[in-house]
Amino acid sequence: MPTSVLRLKSGDRVRLRKAHPCGGDVWEILRAGIDVKARCLTCQHEVRIERVRFERLVKRWMPQQGGE
Repeated sequence: MPTSVLRLKSGDRVRLRKAHPCGGDVWEILRAGIDVKARCLTCQHEVRIERVRFERLVKRWMPQQGGE
């Protein structure tokens, strides 16, 4: 059964369902592949999460603005 896959790219920002312990809920995508590396924009903490799990956590996707 195919599932929908978010088209995440470096520089995209996402708002997650649960806040980070620092209180921030907006993250910037640093790398997207089989897993996702993201940085909290409030405290600059970086994490690596399996893509499937990460996509379930996304509340709102904010693609980067401009070219590319």
